[in-house]
Amino acid sequence: MRKMRLWKREINDKGEMMSVMEECQVLRIAAQDEEGMFIVPVNYGYECREDDGENLSLTFYIHSAKAGRKAEAFDKSPVVALEMDCGHEIIRGDYTCDYSFAYRSIMGSGRIRPVTDKAEKMHGLILLMKHVDPKSDLCFRDEMTEAVNVYRIDVEEFTGKMRQSC
Repeated sequence: MRKMRLWKREINDKGEMMSVMEECQVLRIAAQDEEGMFIVPVNYGYECREDDGENLSLTFYIHSAKAGRKAEAFDKSPVVALEMDCGHEIIRGDYTCDYSFAYRSIMGSGRIRPVTDKAEKMHGLILLMKHVDPKSDLCFRDEMTEAVNVYRIDVEEFTGKMRQSC
């Protein structure tokens, strides 16, 4: 991935990166089909593991209807870009051009694929629900889990960035 221009804003701390993923509720996925580029916002579940003590390995799970532009694009072209952001706050200045905006974000790219294994599909749905509503009692009906697609995104590159308020 390209080196970050504003390197002072890069998130290098693994705990901070995990905190961003936990706080954010929406993952935006950019994909391309024959009509062009498009972005779709989705809820997500995730797994984050340390590969070698140094790097994080990141996997997202999302759900979708079985038909439609998103499902067709994901099935035809597995390459996607992704973004999430949170911690929004206006940073007021003394004059208009002195204003700024506080945020924390993660951007990256990876490959998306449909989950066909029933156990992994359930695992992805559980991760999604635990992220969206950690206090919910999980109860999945077979007919509902059969009616939905679950996708797995294996993230190949990602970076975190933040601008803190004063």
